[in-house]
Amino acid sequence: MLIPSFVREHFDLVVAGLKKRNLDSAPQLEQLLMLDEKRRSTQATLDQTLAQANTLAKEIGHLFKQGAIEEANQKKETSAQLKASAKELQLQLQQSSDELQELLYQLPNIPHATVPAGNSDEDNEEVLQKGSIPKLTDDALPHWELAKKYKLIDFELGAKITGAGFPVYTGKGAKLQRALINYFLDFNTAAGYDEVQVPHMVNEASGLGTGQLPDKEGQMYHVTEDNLYLIPTAEVPVTNIYRDALLDHSELPIQLTAYTPCFRREAGSYGAHVRGLNRLHQFDKVEVVRIEHPDRSYDALDTMVTHVGSLLASLELPYRILRLCGGDLGFTAALTYDFEVFSTAQNRWLEVSSVSNFESFQANRLKLRFKGADGKKQLAHTLNGSSLALPRIIAGLLENHQTKDGILIPKVLIPYTGFDRID
Repeated sequence: MLIPSFVREHFDLVVAGLKKRNLDSAPQLEQLLMLDEKRRSTQATLDQTLAQANTLAKEIGHLFKQGAIEEANQKKETSAQLKASAKELQLQLQQSSDELQELLYQLPNIPHATVPAGNSDEDNEEVLQKGSIPKLTDDALPHWELAKKYKLIDFELGAKITGAGFPVYTGKGAKLQRALINYFLDFNTAAGYDEVQVPHMVNEASGLGTGQLPDKEGQMYHVTEDNLYLIPTAEVPVTNIYRDALLDHSELPIQLTAYTPCFRREAGSYGAHVRGLNRLHQFDKVEVVRIEHPDRSYDALDTMVTHVGSLLASLELPYRILRLCGGDLGFTAALTYDFEVFSTAQNRWLEVSSVSNFESFQANRLKLRFKGADGKKQLAHTLNGSSLALPRIIAGLLENHQTKDGILIPKVLIPYTGFDRID
């Protein structure tokens, strides 16, 4: 969430930053400043009115003690007027605060200076490509055919049980899924991340805190009777561990990792490009989350990018890293790097991870602060990354590692799977 004082002091910078998102924000920002000024002015008047009422209450008590009943009663009339004014001012303050909050929830984060301008994913910048794309035989299969051939994933059974986008993993497919989860968690904890297990549903306050609400409300499964939401990513419950927290600077950085299933409605997603594991309503993912000192958050982002890259390299998968343009940047992110694995059988790149720095945007919504060495309180920076999302990783492993004798398992996974090939 944007900070009104920052908008006031850097109005042109904020307008220029949000223009990278193809957003003409000047009218909304002017309204924001007007509402903030109204809120501050009302707060100042309310404080003054309450102070006068306080002083008058003491005078009335003193007059009654002295027996000056008539004068005391006259002042009581003034006191009643002040109380009525204070009540009206409190209503005005609540209204202007609510209007300001609602507007702030609609405005996205300001892109980092390095974010390129652009309208869509076609304008993203490739910053790195690693690994060799294997040359497959003419009879090579896409992952959904491989899954059927080796009885790894049953899409039709999942559709019968629940609906499209809810696959059933079977046999070595289920074991590969479990092996990847355990390997990812071990890889992350070895790098200094503390593992946590978190709920798979969150309340509205948690969704608002990390920015899924109200921005992605239509993409989340909502349990209406209890007003709970199925999580779209572990980022939501993990980051909300520190909602309303005041940390000490010595506690930073905080580094957490978690495995959860993820649930996304993906409304309107259909067609050949979402076939098989390319896009699902339920999938598994391991996430990393960091809470950082603002001075160190971009160094932390670089560390996370290197970490995810090393994880993909260990799986012997060709990948590339993209810096997202303003038009493709997520609502809450200041800077995002996407990782994509090349799907050889589909001849296309598949996103498998996003690593983002939200700066203070989420922390402001979460009221997540820390006390610096000087004793002053300030907002922390939050970061997160997929490490990794499983469906497209499995698609890449099946397609890129297929041979005439079966599908080879990367060496790092063999201790977790208990087998070195699928045949």
